[in-house]
Amino acid sequence: MKSGSVLIPLLIAGWLAAFAGAAFCQPAYPTRPIRIISPYAPGGGNTIMARLVAYRLTEAWGQQVIVDNRPGGNTIIGTEILARSSPDGYNFLLAGSGHVLVPLLLKTPYDPIRDFAPVATVGKNENILVAGPSAPFNDLRQLIAFAKAKPGQLNYATYGSGTTSHLATELLSQMAGIRMQHIPYKGAGPAIIDLLGGQVQVFLSTPAPVIPHIHSGKLKGIAISGEHRAAAVPNLPTFTEAGLPGFEAKGWYGVVAPAATPKAIIDKVSGEIASMLATPDIKSKLNAQGVEPLISTPEQFSALMKADTAKWIRVLKAANIKLEF
Repeated sequence: MKSGSVLIPLLIAGWLAAFAGAAFCQPAYPTRPIRIISPYAPGGGNTIMARLVAYRLTEAWGQQVIVDNRPGGNTIIGTEILARSSPDGYNFLLAGSGHVLVPLLLKTPYDPIRDFAPVATVGKNENILVAGPSAPFNDLRQLIAFAKAKPGQLNYATYGSGTTSHLATELLSQMAGIRMQHIPYKGAGPAIIDLLGGQVQVFLSTPAPVIPHIHSGKLKGIAISGEHRAAAVPNLPTFTEAGLPGFEAKGWYGVVAPAATPKAIIDKVSGEIASMLATPDIKSKLNAQGVEPLISTPEQFSALMKADTAKWIRVLKAANIKLEF
């Protein structure tokens, strides 16, 4: 009896030592490729941000981080894929402001807060209103005058029904007292192709995909939201300067993971993104896209998403915007 009572503690001690040794020998995360889903078509600001994050994480960790574009369904398709993915730290989504807006307007198979773990914000941006090369106006006042003279004859592009691009353009129309025809796309890339081709005349977009076309002269820059002009397009007036004071269309980019992803992994990825955003090189790259770095903890990002949800509910009620699908 005595020898058995001694043996049991020894066996337990041995098991604990073996377990601790095994845990100690576990390779550090990550040990295989990581996926970042972009719920938009290639060519838009979301994909540009996702690729920037992917490149830096690949550099930092020596493991390939790939961007997986899954457009469609007003970002629902790509977002649902992440919600159903394994919460093992190898699946992420580059979300935009529409992450919390779309579920306010459409029935989604996920909850934007409950089913995801906020990791880190990447940047914040204003939005730019551009016109196609054949559009019969060159500034906001001319655009508004044309739209009032010919109600419903201007086609405006968005990167999907229920997205910030859509809701912000509808808000702009209501504030300006005009009516335009909505043409939804699966992302900024396809929208810009038709804008350049003349199938649509105006587009309120995140800065990244349209700034190169403004610089090249292929698109006409009309106005940018926010209080100040952007360094990337210093000649582009704000909406206030252009004649529509009070119009706001600010957005953000951030990385989210499936809800049950281990906190240790969330914190590691969040810390790496924060370090990345603090470098002058990344700041410069983001500024060139019309984006300001936005560093946050997972908790701060969670608070931002909740605050944005409340804001968009107020905007929807005030603008009386309702979508039916």
